Amino acid sequence: MTCARRLASAVVFVLAATACGTTAPPAPAPAPSPPAPSPTEAPSPSPAEPVEQAPAGFVRLRDVDPSIIEEIRYATSHNFTGDPVPGYDEPMCVVTRPLAEALHAAQQRLAPQGYTLKVYDCYRPRRADTRFVEWAEDVDDQRMKAEFYPGLDKSRLFADGYIAERSGHSRGSSVDLTLVRLPANPQRPYVPGEPLTSCSAEQRFPDNSIDMATGYDCFDSLSHTDDPRVTGEARANRDLLRDVLTSVGLQNYRYEWWHFNLPREPFPDQYFDFPVNSAAFR
Repeated sequence: MTCARRLASAVVFVLAATACGTTAPPAPAPAPSPPAPSPTEAPSPSPAEPVEQAPAGFVRLRDVDPSIIEEIRYATSHNFTGDPVPGYDEPMCVVTRPLAEALHAAQQRLAPQGYTLKVYDCYRPRRADTRFVEWAEDVDDQRMKAEFYPGLDKSRLFADGYIAERSGHSRGSSVDLTLVRLPANPQRPYVPGEPLTSCSAEQRFPDNSIDMATGYDCFDSLSHTDDPRVTGEARANRDLLRDVLTSVGLQNYRYEWWHFNLPREPFPDQYFDFPVNSAAFR
């Protein structure tokens, strides 16, 4: 077949196909792309992580005796580190049940005398002690020195026993506390950055507790329960606190007038790390 005849045949075929409506179908349109997220659109929140549960045998003090005042210092920046401490998700006192019952018994003895207990620290997660060690090793961080350790070189904190890698608080049967006269006056909040005064000065941070000669967590030998320099009203107040708590089975740590232990504790060899969080008791 000549080239001319082949070309003519091709033209006839195309014309015939067109006349019969047999054109090829159009290519499908591409699927639309998903819209780009708005630059101001917040990502979907991830589900909250579950909170580690407290072991059986731990309670919230408020569930045993809600009349005891709770001022949990490590949940705030008013402590020797100058920051809220890891593990204290809420300003809440958590203790073992036997300790809670002992504190309730002490409260019942104090109320007729016109006093209430006020707790500063109760159960302490292990991660908090880790943070204390990190802070103590950072000798350049002196933000809170003027209040909590004005007469102590920070490098002496370990040697003098003020900071340790483990604390009985993490077993849940130790408590730091004081006495407040009834009716209790409101506690003035600490304002971060405010001028600091020595914890051993007569005019120190205005705690609503009765006079104990030093403030709480004062790294000074004046905090020793029987320090002979403590006399008069402050001596009587320390003795009252110790006598009442001893009468319900607690034992004072002689280097800190505020620290008491339950001698027959339910977890003598266990150190816990669940957070101070109401969700730990659901």
